[in-house]
Amino acid sequence: MTTTTAKDYQAQLDEKVDRLGTLLTPFNAPSLSVYPSKPENYRMRAEFRVWHDGDDLYHIMFDQGSKEKYRVDTFPPASETINSAMQQLIEYLKPNELLRKKLFQIDYLTGLSGELVISLLYHKPLDDEWEVQAELLRTFLATQFTAVSIIGRARKQKRIVGNDFIIERLPINGREFEFKHIENSFTQPNAEVNCSMIEWSLECSAPLTGDLLEMYCGAGNFSMPLAVHFDNVIGTEIAKPSVQAAQYNIAANHLDNVKIVRLSAEEFTEAMNGERTFSRLEGINLTEYNFTTVLVDPPRAGLDVDSLKMIQGYDNIIYISCNPETLAENLSLLCETHEVANAALFDQFPFTHHIEAGVLLTKK
Repeated sequence: MTTTTAKDYQAQLDEKVDRLGTLLTPFNAPSLSVYPSKPENYRMRAEFRVWHDGDDLYHIMFDQGSKEKYRVDTFPPASETINSAMQQLIEYLKPNELLRKKLFQIDYLTGLSGELVISLLYHKPLDDEWEVQAELLRTFLATQFTAVSIIGRARKQKRIVGNDFIIERLPINGREFEFKHIENSFTQPNAEVNCSMIEWSLECSAPLTGDLLEMYCGAGNFSMPLAVHFDNVIGTEIAKPSVQAAQYNIAANHLDNVKIVRLSAEEFTEAMNGERTFSRLEGINLTEYNFTTVLVDPPRAGLDVDSLKMIQGYDNIIYISCNPETLAENLSLLCETHEVANAALFDQFPFTHHIEAGVLLTKK
């Protein structure tokens, strides 16, 4: 990292700290804990369009301002694994008419584990000969990477050569946690900052007791590690692939106190309030749990009013936010009953305007 890069990175981080601090000022938040990112090679996911120019073939992206395309031979935000794969894949595809024909997009998914899934998206049907060639491609790349899978996608088609997931291994406070990350499903893109987010959540929850409810739990990114601090953990998630991955993760991490249910936050709120019953909660009696703490990691729109009112009933709220503006809106209601005891900024997306934040709220 050059001195100029270090200076540029710190300047953008300082701007984010000021912006988040200003948004949290009305809520008497303590000083922010700040978790920086590496300025380069931090992303574990990347998507590119593909440009065909005679015999040449290369990745492209589009300028957000002008919308003009530009060539991408290397992508500094992406992990070293992705950058290496980008170059080797393109050189392999250039002379391979079958694999490159009508290819319009390439997606990459990797992790700290080094495993790699490459998705090739086409404007043509994929046949058995395509699969034969994809297997040869996979064999070629397998000599360079820890584990490689190739996925072909076309209209109403998905052909998998290998797996449609990676197994990620995250070092958290000296312990390794295993996660299945499924292609085309949400995962935290910046793995090292994600580890910081989890460790911050563990620090917040260390003195807490009772049971934990996690809403929008995904594949259990927080549920699995935080299970060490609670008697029981219930996670809610609506996306089927994420729920299936979470079940794998429970078994892989040898956890016997975590359950994941396929319900939206709104549905779980209705179940907690006794307004509706759900067959997906069969075998789980919510009245038997001592939920003292709730962790929420909602989408950019934040939490709806009913969910906000529901979580106000908990002693402790750990709120992970990808949108500080909606976080501040939600805090206006939550701080009627709770106070901000801890606040953090996680620089998941360096050199963008995006801020990932965390607050711990405790009941007044």
